[in-house]
Amino acid sequence: MSTIAGNLAPGHRKNRIPRRRTAGRRIGYLFSAPYLIHLAIFFGYPLIFAFVLVFHRWDIVTPMEFIGLKNVIRLFQDDLFFRAILNTGLFLAIHIPLQILVALFFAELLNTKLKGRNFFRSIYFLPVVVSGVVVAILFQQLFAFETGYVNSLISAIGGKRIPWLVSPKWAMPSIALMATWKNVGFYIILFLTGLQNIPESMYEVAHLEGASTWQRWRYVTLPLLNPMMVTVVVLSTIGGFSLFIEPYVLTGGGPMHSTLSALLYIYNQAFYFNHMGYAAALGLFFALIIFVVVFVQRRFVEEDVY
Repeated sequence: MSTIAGNLAPGHRKNRIPRRRTAGRRIGYLFSAPYLIHLAIFFGYPLIFAFVLVFHRWDIVTPMEFIGLKNVIRLFQDDLFFRAILNTGLFLAIHIPLQILVALFFAELLNTKLKGRNFFRSIYFLPVVVSGVVVAILFQQLFAFETGYVNSLISAIGGKRIPWLVSPKWAMPSIALMATWKNVGFYIILFLTGLQNIPESMYEVAHLEGASTWQRWRYVTLPLLNPMMVTVVVLSTIGGFSLFIEPYVLTGGGPMHSTLSALLYIYNQAFYFNHMGYAAALGLFFALIIFVVVFVQRRFVEEDVY
């Protein structure tokens, strides 16, 4: 009997293991259920509904009307939408390099033994947590042509007033400058984290080999910051594509559509003209553009820095 019991015991142990694994999986599914439900309601359903809207005409009030591919055809014939995409591209071309340079400069500065640097870190991060509308109103006052503080300072030193927000030439660079000031604190923190994770021994070895300050930065700091650089570039690109509050508050997309961003144009089509189906087509097409740009950009940056 003892021999039979001994032979059966291992089999019983083997049967218990799959039962424990099954129970563990059930508990895992149970804890994941709230997130999956949230994802289905707030991401899955809107995405499917937007895809359905592409093939319909709907103004919120009247029932949806199936129109086939007319919204898609209209999209590729809409010159103003492609102008908005070019405006967004111009914003990115100014904003991303400027943001990287400013964030990297201040991160290097805050990484030194600077007195009161914790205070300065808080000050630089403060604009990030301030409402974008508040920042836009602030810069609207700063960049006002007649009464703005910036033009008043330029006039005081004998310069000529600059039409920051009323000239097609200056409007988008002004918005890019404001967006950089608003978001740079977040990227300073990212770069500062990367700098503090670089081993001090790397600098000591480079110093012993006779490397100058510039050579230590070029051949030690910059390569080891490459992963953080990729993160900053990708996040800046995604954030730049979501440009909306700044032109909406500062210029309304003007002057002469020079600051009309793609997201602002989609918003106008949806909630100003009530072209919900066409706005859905624009939104999905714009999302596809963002995906392609970020994918190509990430591949290019990673191949370049690694």
